[in-house]
Amino acid sequence: MTNSAISAPPAPDLSTKLPKLVPRRRAEKKAGTDATPAPPTPPLSAPPDLTGHAYKRPERRILSREDHELFLKSPTCELVTAWIFTLSDSVKDRAVSSIKDDEITDTVKKVLWILEQAGKVLARCPPEDTGSRFGNPVFRTFIDEISDSTAAWHEALGLDDAAQIEEVGSYLRNAFGNKRRIDYGSGHELNFFLWLLCLRQVGLLPSQTFPALVLVVLPAYLRLMRAVQEAYYLEPAGSHGVWGLDDYQFLPFLFGAAQLVGHAYITPKSIHSAITLEEFGNDYLYLDQVAFVNSVKNVEGLRWHSPMLDDISASRGWGKIEGGMRKMFVAEILSKLPVMQHFLFGSLIPAEEGMATEDQYGLGREEEEDEGGEVKVWTDEEGKRHVHANAGWGDCCGIRVPAAVGAEGEERKNGAGARLRRVPFD
Repeated sequence: MTNSAISAPPAPDLSTKLPKLVPRRRAEKKAGTDATPAPPTPPLSAPPDLTGHAYKRPERRILSREDHELFLKSPTCELVTAWIFTLSDSVKDRAVSSIKDDEITDTVKKVLWILEQAGKVLARCPPEDTGSRFGNPVFRTFIDEISDSTAAWHEALGLDDAAQIEEVGSYLRNAFGNKRRIDYGSGHELNFFLWLLCLRQVGLLPSQTFPALVLVVLPAYLRLMRAVQEAYYLEPAGSHGVWGLDDYQFLPFLFGAAQLVGHAYITPKSIHSAITLEEFGNDYLYLDQVAFVNSVKNVEGLRWHSPMLDDISASRGWGKIEGGMRKMFVAEILSKLPVMQHFLFGSLIPAEEGMATEDQYGLGREEEEDEGGEVKVWTDEEGKRHVHANAGWGDCCGIRVPAAVGAEGEERKNGAGARLRRVPFD
């Protein structure tokens, strides 16, 4: 029998038995389940008419939940929100290197000069070698010298009224940290931008300077504060640090995300690339801040030391991240009572009618207080008013939290700076 005589049976046709491929349909969104949209930018009101204006020393006015609720509905809350979000809008799709010389006015140059002078104060106040990862007491000397220099610095800006200098200067003095607690946080960072807002309110910073405030002044402030943090091991104010964006800063992430909106090739996942951080960090605040966070953590990888930043990097685009940062600014700063109880109100950033005063409750100036926790005010059955201040910052349960810069700095001094970073277990 020949091979040709033996024929294999025909293969069965299975095509009719295979199920048809049907594109997977996205689940329809139910009514009311849409994600909350990012808060928009409120209109930024024009600077006030200061003819015959009466300045006053800023003080805390948010001393109870009722005060906080009044603030959240006030024109001042809208002013602060409009100020920060307008600054963010001004740098969308702009790199630091895009700032032109005509955007850096004489006032902006003087602001940079003031930060330079503060750096010289830091150089004159070297920290003591205490061997501790917690705050260095020489920080108090640094803050005292800053306070002593504030009047002269503001005179260089062109302010000549003593009451005006006292009001505006209060925000700058509170932008470097708290000298009693030796800590620093997003509230102090916000004070720096409230200082710039006051300079805008008195007519020194017109709208054309806004991009330079974010892309030139803020980086100078960050460089200074990193040096201060590393010198004095400032403790994070009201933060567990590792579970947040950063031990200290918030606004570089908001403004930095705005910068990257629409970028052609730097994606949110790019923050995991050391080459990208090194090459573009000088131009983009978000990348620069991530690089700094990496440099002071004793564990390799955002997944381990900054899980929130790692989670955010999975976002589809920078627009979504910038919107999320706006939500966070409202929810985690303006809407958090333990943070806002340190907010200062004067005449340029006024309190709402009906808010309490420090004198009402016999409270002294905050910088002289040992603790900065929530102040509870209530009236008992006999009509007696009570004012109690919690020890600690609420979120930290009263436990001191050393910053990563403290641990990294002590290890570096002990010769462990070149060690292999430990890798945690999964």
